[in-house]
Amino acid sequence: MQDDARYLKRKVTAGSLDVHPTEKALVVHYEVEASILGESGGHMLGERKEGQKIIRVKSLSPSTDVGALAKKVVDECKLIPLSRLPQVEQLLYYLQNRKSSPVEVEKKEKRTVKPRELTPFEGMELNEEASITRVDDYIEMLYEGISEKIRGSALILQLARNPDNLEELLHNEAALGALARVLREDWKQSVELATIIIYIFFCFSSFSQFHGVVSHYKIGALCMSVVEHELKRHDVWREELRKKNKAYILTSSAPENGSLRRDQDKALRKYQGLLAKQEQLLRVSLYLLLNLAEDTRTELKMRNKNIVGLLVKVLERDDEELLVLVVSFLKKLSIFLENKNDMAEVDTVEQLTRLVPCDHEDLLNLTLRLLLNLSFDAGLRAKMVEVGLLPKLTALLGDENNRQVAMRILYHISIDDRFKGMFVYTDCIPQLMQMLYQHGEEEIEAELISICINLAANKRNAQLMCEGNGLKMLMKRALKMKDCLLMKMIRNISQHDGPIKPLFLDYVGDLAAEIRAEEEEEWVLECLGTLANLTIPDLDWELVLKEYNLVPYLKDRLKPGSAEDDLILEVVIMIGTVSMDDACAAMLAKSGIIPALIELLNAQQEDDEFVCQIVYVFYQMVFHQATRDVIIKDTQAPAYLIDLMHDKNAEIRKVCDNTLDIIAEYDEEWGKKIQSEKFRFHNNQWLEMVESRQADESEPYLYDNDNDRTDLFYSADGITPGDGSVSPDFFSDLQPQNGDFHHTGDGNDVFDQTSSSPGRPATAYGFRPDEKPFHQYS
Repeated sequence: MQDDARYLKRKVTAGSLDVHPTEKALVVHYEVEASILGESGGHMLGERKEGQKIIRVKSLSPSTDVGALAKKVVDECKLIPLSRLPQVEQLLYYLQNRKSSPVEVEKKEKRTVKPRELTPFEGMELNEEASITRVDDYIEMLYEGISEKIRGSALILQLARNPDNLEELLHNEAALGALARVLREDWKQSVELATIIIYIFFCFSSFSQFHGVVSHYKIGALCMSVVEHELKRHDVWREELRKKNKAYILTSSAPENGSLRRDQDKALRKYQGLLAKQEQLLRVSLYLLLNLAEDTRTELKMRNKNIVGLLVKVLERDDEELLVLVVSFLKKLSIFLENKNDMAEVDTVEQLTRLVPCDHEDLLNLTLRLLLNLSFDAGLRAKMVEVGLLPKLTALLGDENNRQVAMRILYHISIDDRFKGMFVYTDCIPQLMQMLYQHGEEEIEAELISICINLAANKRNAQLMCEGNGLKMLMKRALKMKDCLLMKMIRNISQHDGPIKPLFLDYVGDLAAEIRAEEEEEWVLECLGTLANLTIPDLDWELVLKEYNLVPYLKDRLKPGSAEDDLILEVVIMIGTVSMDDACAAMLAKSGIIPALIELLNAQQEDDEFVCQIVYVFYQMVFHQATRDVIIKDTQAPAYLIDLMHDKNAEIRKVCDNTLDIIAEYDEEWGKKIQSEKFRFHNNQWLEMVESRQADESEPYLYDNDNDRTDLFYSADGITPGDGSVSPDFFSDLQPQNGDFHHTGDGNDVFDQTSSSPGRPATAYGFRPDEKPFHQYS
């Protein structure tokens, strides 16, 4: 049959056209049919095979002209006929608007940016090709003058740049010994010679198994000396150039000005030439040190010789490839605490600020990742804000390649209460809200929602978030998706007084409807916390409690161990909020909630947060005429309050004192007990001395009647009027939190930030020391 076969016919048929699932690419499916034809043209043998071609369109961005790109794809890919141009355009439009998949984002995040491989430097080109058999001849050149040494070492470098020759060079101790000797003796005489020889040892350092030979000849220590010396030389060059510039400026009108101008130009050209050669030497030296720093013990030796200080000084240069190398090195060093502290001392953040943003994509990405490592330190975060990085990082939220890293740095900055208010003066919040809106029903990235939660704790930020239909969009998405983190953000927004809380009136019913035993506890916690923040006078809490049958749920959740402590605490805070209403307080008292609160108080007596909020509920109850008698006569609440009157926590003491003042005002019997306890406490030492005396001592008790002097126990501004006309707000001080500061006088601070809800003790929500910030990313 083979004798008859004369022709091979190949036919390609285009198939379906689709988008790549993760990359910015089109996938073209096709079928290849290969046929063997006989001499007469008859079909003898055939085979079909399916295949696919991936057309990557990396340049596709939101600003790309999709029509023009589609035409280019069709013109260059023979598998796509012109008739399918509209389909190609449609697929490209889909790719342009498609969100990055988690796989793609993760891949992009984990990509490692490395310094570009070194290439032969200027002055190292030779018109001769080196041979491994003539190494001995090249070694002989190392014993001649500088020019011959440069030529010999350059030929050896040609060999070393081929990894196949390294093994043989490694066993040639004469060659390596001679190179190390020449470098040690002559590196100050010739920058070119030093650069070439260090480059040879750099070739060895690129492979971990050859690090031993580099260390044996102490090349690392020598490179540290070279870098330090060259940086000092650079300072001298700059000072000389500055003097010549100054001399030219001072004599600009003199007759000899022309010669000075020529001298200045000559000095500048000389400086630029020296600088170019020096940066070649610095780059190869630092790259060798970076390779050796794979061993942490070697890295520690470098740190002891001030490697951080030297690297930060090099950040002043403009050569982008050198900067990529230096920032890579600093990023590697920054993962150790000692190195990070060294960077803080030499103003690393100030030097990095000028690199954000920059046109070099790899340099920008590395700089941001270094800043991210440094941003775990509170002091360095403060420095980043001080040098103006906040608006620069905000601007990078629109850069798809660097958005995630920039957002993580911003998240770290947003942790600090001092800086939350500064986000108001950037366009960060509108951008974050736009990102939330664009997610639709997709899961929100952890970094995005985390920074939003932090920023919502500031009043000005919260107002910006609520502008337009901001709150409506957040509530709609949170309720639809039952997104706990988004509801936590809404909860933070709801804590602010002023124009924000009334915006929640439209959503009280929606939130109350979510408070059910069937729902997840974490979700109920956030909804309940949001409702508990709504201390709005116009809100009819009695109607809400009845409409959604919340009283049984609240009572059941007060039982110790019935739920997580966080949820039980939020139930107590909710009861304190609704108890501001007379009718609600009466309803709760009749339902038997007060004994449940006392039982909870016994169970949680070591938790100051629980104690403080339960005592505040008692305060609200005794404030209302309808529930005052229930608290005073039917429960043991006053006795517990007397026990807590001298608690170590100042907030608990304050609320207890205010509550007991009202009880003493309305119940004479409890008033005497309270008065006696206050007297006993304030005169405790004196009473102990009196009680230690002999029982038969004749000296009378001199102060029998002082118990009747109420002025010993009550200050003029601490007595509640008998008609109860002073509200609970009268007794509360404003509690600063979340970066909000209260000032007397005009009441406005530089960021117009506010305090927590008046009348209620400040909760520890959002400030628990056992909770770690979100750092879970590579």
